[in-house]
Amino acid sequence: MKLKTQKEIKSIFAVLCVVFGFFLIIPLLFIFKYAFVGDSGLTIQFFSDVFKEKGFTTAIFNSLKVSAISACISTVLAFILSYTVQYTNVKTPIKKLIKSAAVFPMLLPTITYGFAIIYSFGKQGLVTTLLGKQFFEIYGLNGLVLGFVIYTLPISYMLTSNTMRYVDKKFSIVSRVMGDKPLKTFLTTVLRPLAGTLAAAFVQTFFLSFTDFGIPASIGGKYDTIASVLYSEMLGSIPNFNNGAVVALVMLIPTVVGIAVLTYLEKYNIRYQKISEIEIRKGIVRDTVCGILSGLVCAVIIIPFVVIFIAPFVKMWPYDMTPTIDNFTKIIKTANLGEVYLHSIGIAAAVAGIGMILTYAAALVTARSQINKKAKSVIETISLITNTVPGMVIGIAYLLMFTGTSLQNTFTIIIVCTIVHYFSTPYLMFKNSLSKMNSSWETTAMLMGDSWIKTIIRIVTPNSFSTICEVISYYFVNAMVTISAVVFLVGAKTATITTKIKELQYFAKFDEIFILSIMILATNIVVKVLFQALANRKSIKEKRESEENNKGEKRKMSLKKKLALPLLCLTLAVAPLAGCSKSADDQVVIYSNADEEAVEAMSKALDENGYDGKYTFQTFGTSELGGKLLAEGTNIEADMVTMSSFYLDSAQEKNNMFEKRNYDVKTLDGIEAADFYAPITSQEGAIIVNTEMLKENGLKAPTSIKDLAKPEYKGFISVTDVASSSTAWLLVQAIISEYGEVEGKEILSAIYENAGDHIEESGSAPLKKVRAGEVAIGFGLRHQAVADKEEGLPIDFIDPTEGNFSLTESVAVVKKDNAEKAELSQEMAKCIIENGRQYLIETYPNAIYEGEKTDNKNHSKYPKTFSEPLTAELLEKHIAFSDSCK
Repeated sequence: MKLKTQKEIKSIFAVLCVVFGFFLIIPLLFIFKYAFVGDSGLTIQFFSDVFKEKGFTTAIFNSLKVSAISACISTVLAFILSYTVQYTNVKTPIKKLIKSAAVFPMLLPTITYGFAIIYSFGKQGLVTTLLGKQFFEIYGLNGLVLGFVIYTLPISYMLTSNTMRYVDKKFSIVSRVMGDKPLKTFLTTVLRPLAGTLAAAFVQTFFLSFTDFGIPASIGGKYDTIASVLYSEMLGSIPNFNNGAVVALVMLIPTVVGIAVLTYLEKYNIRYQKISEIEIRKGIVRDTVCGILSGLVCAVIIIPFVVIFIAPFVKMWPYDMTPTIDNFTKIIKTANLGEVYLHSIGIAAAVAGIGMILTYAAALVTARSQINKKAKSVIETISLITNTVPGMVIGIAYLLMFTGTSLQNTFTIIIVCTIVHYFSTPYLMFKNSLSKMNSSWETTAMLMGDSWIKTIIRIVTPNSFSTICEVISYYFVNAMVTISAVVFLVGAKTATITTKIKELQYFAKFDEIFILSIMILATNIVVKVLFQALANRKSIKEKRESEENNKGEKRKMSLKKKLALPLLCLTLAVAPLAGCSKSADDQVVIYSNADEEAVEAMSKALDENGYDGKYTFQTFGTSELGGKLLAEGTNIEADMVTMSSFYLDSAQEKNNMFEKRNYDVKTLDGIEAADFYAPITSQEGAIIVNTEMLKENGLKAPTSIKDLAKPEYKGFISVTDVASSSTAWLLVQAIISEYGEVEGKEILSAIYENAGDHIEESGSAPLKKVRAGEVAIGFGLRHQAVADKEEGLPIDFIDPTEGNFSLTESVAVVKKDNAEKAELSQEMAKCIIENGRQYLIETYPNAIYEGEKTDNKNHSKYPKTFSEPLTAELLEKHIAFSDSCK
C-alpha cells in the first residue's frame, strides 16, 4: 500500500514539475538569456553597465530598507488582527468587521493605491482638508511604507489567521495550570506554533513590497527603488531588455536568504494530534486593548479608500463638490466595457478553479506525504520564486517566450500567467492548514484499507474546505485586480478591466479609474461573501465529528454537495470565454498609444468612409506598446499600429516588421515621414499650472522653462524623467536648443532640485499632480492641459518662450501573410491621413502636411522643432545629459 501511495504522490509531483518547468522555469531562462547573451555571444557587459549606473546600488538598499520596514509592520499588525479574532472575546460583529477590513485592500486594483493615498493625504486630499493640516509628507519613505503596508497586510493577515485557527488552544490552559506566567504562556502556546507562519508572512510581504512598481511610481518621489529601475530599463523611453534582465536577476538574490530562513524555521512548525474546542477565558483588559488596536489598524486601512467613493460622484474633485452621476453614466456607456468586464470575470473564475487544484496538490505533496525532502524543497523553491519574481518580469518573459506561438494573445496564457504569478500565497495557505491537521489520518486510513487518494478525498479535503474557499476567492480576487503581468499579454480581443484602467491612467481619467475600481470591488465582494458563506456552513467541530464517526459515504456526499455550488459558479463564470475573441478575426486590429481624442478622431474618419465594423482599436501606454513592438515583431496581433515615430523607427530597425507605404504623403519641412509610416499627430510640450494653487501660495506664473529653476518654485514643480518617459524629452529639447548643454545643465539641475520628490516616471504624472493640487506647476503635454481647462478645471497652460517642441505619432502597417487584410490596412492608414487629419488637428493644432491650416484658438505661440532628427540615438544622448543633472 505504501508503494502505491508513493506512486500516487510522485505522479502528482511529476505533473507539478512539468507545469512549472514549462510555465515558470523556461520563461525565466529567457530572462537569463537576455542578461548573459549579447550580439557577440556570452557576456557580463550588461551587468557591468547596470552596476555602473548612477544610483543603482542606492535603489537596492532603498528597496531592502522600505521592504523590511513594511514587512515588519505588516506582520505585526496582521498578528494583532488575527489574535483579536481568534484569541479574544471581542464581540462577533466587531470580529467580522476586522476580518472584512483586513482583506479590503486586496479587493481593489493596486494601480489605484497611490492615487487613493494622494487624494486622501495629499495637500488637497480629503483627510487633509477635513483636518485642516497635512500631518506627514506622503512622498518618499513615509508614503511607501504606508502604501506597502496597506498593500501587503491582507496577505499577511490571511496567512496568520488561517494558521492561528488550527493552533490548539488547550495548551494555553495547560500552561496556566502549570503556573506559567502570562508572557511565557503567550510565547510557548501562541507565538511559537506560529513562528514558521510569521516568518513566511514576513518573507511574503517583504517580496511583495520589494517587487512592486505601482506604489513607488505614484508616491516614491526621489526615493528610488529597484522596481522603478526595472521599469525604466524594461519600459523606459528606450527599452533595454538586456539591462532589464540583469536588474530582474538582482531582484532574485534575496530569494536565497528567504529560502534559508524558511527552511530553518520549518522545524518550529508544530502539529497537533487533535485540535480542541475550548471556551476563551474572560479578559476585559486584553479584549479592550486588542479591540482598540484592531480598530485603529482597520481605520488606517479603510480611510485612504474613502475618496474612491466620493471623487467620481462630484462634479469636479476637489474644486466643485456638487453631486453628480455623469462620470458614472459616461464610463458605463463605453462601447466594449461589458465585453471586457465579462472577459475579466471569466478569466478570474478559470484562474480560481484551476489555481486551487494546482496549489492544493502542491501543498498535499509537501504537507501530507512522506516524499523525500529534496522533492519537497523543489516545490518550496517554486513557491519562493513565484513570490519574488515581479509580475512585470513574468509578463516580459512570457512575451518573449510565447510570441509567435498559438498561445500568444489568448485567454489561456493570461490564465496560466496569473496562476503562476499568485501561486505562493495560496500554496502557503494550504500548506499551513494541512500541516496543522492530525498527521496520523493517512496511516489510520491505510490500515483500514483506504488508499492515499481516498483518504485525501474523504478526510483531508472536507477538513480543508474553508481553506479551499479562501484560496478560490483569493485567486479570483487577484485575477480581477492584477495588471503588472497581463498588460503585456492581452490583445484586442482579450482585454481585461484592469488593462482598461491602465488605458485610463494613461489618459489621466481618474474619475473613470475610480468607477472601474468600484466595479471590480463590487464583484470581488460578491465572490468573497459567497465563498465565505460556503466556508462557514459547517464548523471544524462538525467536520471532525464526521470523520471520527467514520461515515465514509456520508462524507463523500457531503463533500460533493459542498463543492457543487462553487464549481457551478466557476463554470458559469468561465462560460463567457467560450464565445469571445474569435468572432471578429476578419477585422483589422489597430494597436495604438494615442489619446482618447485621437482614437475618436481616427474612428470617426474610418466610420465615415466605409470602414465601420471592419476594425477594432486596442490602446496601450507608450511603454507597454513599445515593449510589445520590440519583443513580438511581425508576430504582434496588430495589423496596423499608431505609435511615437521614434519607437516605430527602433522597431523597424530591430524587426523589419512594417510594410512600405503604398500611398504618398507630403509633409512640411522638418517633419520626417519614413517610407513605412506617415505622421498622424504632433504633440507639444507646455508648462501646466494650477491657477488656484498659484494664488494660494502667492506665486507668479512662469513664462519660460528657465523660470522653473527659480528658488521660489522649490517644492511646487513636477516634471518627468526623460529616462522613463518620452514626454520629458520635449523639456530637454527646449533647454538644449535654447541654452546649449553647458548652461542647460545648470538650468535642468536647478529644475530637478526644485522638483524634489516630484520627478515622475510617467508622462501624465505632472498633470495628475497639478490637477490634484499637489504641486502648482508641471511640464507635460499641451493638449491635455487644454482639455482640462475646457472642462472647467483650475488648470491653465503656458507656452514657454524657449518653444513648444513636439513629437510626432505615426501610423504603420505590420507585415502579415494575409495579403487581403494587409491591403485593407493600407487603405485604412491612408484614410486616417486624408480624412482623419481634419479632426485630429482640432486637438493637436500643429500642421504636419502641406496645405493644412491651423487657426485653432489654442494654437501654440512658439512651435519649434529640434535641429537634429529625433532618433533613438539622440534620445539616448539626451538621457545621459539628463542623468548628469540629477
